[in-house]
Amino acid sequence: MTTSPETLPGRSRAELTRTMVIWCPDWPVTAAATAAGLPPDAPVAVLEKGKVLASSATARASGVRRGLRTRDAQSRCPDLVVLKYDPVIDTRAFDPVVACLEALTPGVQVIRPGMCALRARGPSRFYGSELAAAFKLLDRLETYDVPGGRIGIADGPFAAEQAARTSSPESRVQVVPVGGSAEFLAPFSVDVLAQPALTDLLRRLGLRSLGAFAALPATEVLTRFGGDGAFAHRLARGDDDRPVVPRQAPPELTRTVELEPPVDRVDQVAFSIRGLADEFITGLAALGLVCTTLHVEIGTDSGRIHDREWLHPRWFSAADVVDRVRWQLQGSGTATSELTSPVSRVRLIPAGVDPVGAHADGLWGGGPDERIHRALSRVQSMLGHGAVASVVIGGGRGPAERQNLVPWGDRPVSKLAPELPWPGGLPAPAPATVYPEPRPARVLGPDGRSVSVSARGVLSDNPAHFSPDLDTDLQPVTAWAGPWPVDERWWDAEAENRLARFQLVGPDGRAWLLAVRNGHWWTQATYD
Repeated sequence: MTTSPETLPGRSRAELTRTMVIWCPDWPVTAAATAAGLPPDAPVAVLEKGKVLASSATARASGVRRGLRTRDAQSRCPDLVVLKYDPVIDTRAFDPVVACLEALTPGVQVIRPGMCALRARGPSRFYGSELAAAFKLLDRLETYDVPGGRIGIADGPFAAEQAARTSSPESRVQVVPVGGSAEFLAPFSVDVLAQPALTDLLRRLGLRSLGAFAALPATEVLTRFGGDGAFAHRLARGDDDRPVVPRQAPPELTRTVELEPPVDRVDQVAFSIRGLADEFITGLAALGLVCTTLHVEIGTDSGRIHDREWLHPRWFSAADVVDRVRWQLQGSGTATSELTSPVSRVRLIPAGVDPVGAHADGLWGGGPDERIHRALSRVQSMLGHGAVASVVIGGGRGPAERQNLVPWGDRPVSKLAPELPWPGGLPAPAPATVYPEPRPARVLGPDGRSVSVSARGVLSDNPAHFSPDLDTDLQPVTAWAGPWPVDERWWDAEAENRLARFQLVGPDGRAWLLAVRNGHWWTQATYD
């Protein structure tokens, strides 16, 4: 004997929260395309782990679908613009949308970027009906340049979400009657439960729809499938008793200045934001916070937005903020040059903040590290962003190419991964001194002739004497290792791409790194 969903134990229909879910289709595409400055009709695909996460309507018209690999998607749409999914951009772009909805009705809960929920009772009473409230919110989204939004209204967030997803593009609103969630959800596939392990088991048992799953006795579902299965069972029978929890709006930390009229000189922009930078840092300090990662958005009169994230070795001061804005603008010129388009807006966003206690100085001051930091920051402020750099060891075969200069304060990330295999790379330890320009050297065999290396890496003779530069007398070789041949740019016939490196030790115990290319010897580095 089966029990109907209406007679199952649980909360009464009157106790279920009447929920309104607002869904912005293709939100990852909208957020990423807006950040990249692409037009709304551009064919765009957002990728996550090498597969299409979302695609624009133009891309879908060419056959691009969710789950396709990059090459398959590009083969279907040659003009496809591929963007990497960034959850930070996704969330940041949706925050203003939630704020514009909260201007009409409070109590918005963000389910995920692109989808939010609210209690339907308040808006329906204020605007006269649930349908009228839904269209009022959709008009608000249209005004905020978020087209194509859809709304579903039902008992509980789960049914309301499915109603929003299945609403037609013409009506854009789907209202499930009170008490009708179970009947509405019955034809849906069990895949909408978003529990892959459970749905796979249900399919193997022949339960392919939510209605078939909801018809099972609740006690047997709990015994057979556990707590997760019991929760999914309540969703399937329309007994979603989860409340709508409004978000707690965080304090506004972002600061924006509108430049009217727009400014076309870098030094004028830097002067105009000094007060904004002071207000930005003071607002964080009042909350006991310091900014460690700063996101700067610069809007120009042409409508384009230039944004970048800046890191700091410790935390940003007001002067540091002004410097970062100036350096970002100087990407197109000098401090007094004319910009390609006047600047109309500057926005400062604290992308990363820490409690001030985590960066407090010690009892006796910050020590020499703090003095070094202040001195380097002062030099960098006077000479520019790239004037002070730190060395980061990266990937490569030779010692010179493994040195990567990173501007002071930026994240120390190497362009070439050191963990990758590098055929011909030198073994540890690394040399202590690397010459900016290799110095001419000599390496002779026992017979006094120069040692050479064939294309197969075979030596003409063992090294017996060497001179690390042409001004030094020959000295005997007490130990040597190598060669480590490197054949780079083999496709370029004109390039001198064949090279072999050696480690030589002289009678004084000092070790040298030498290389031979086309019969000529060079000193590249020395070991301590």
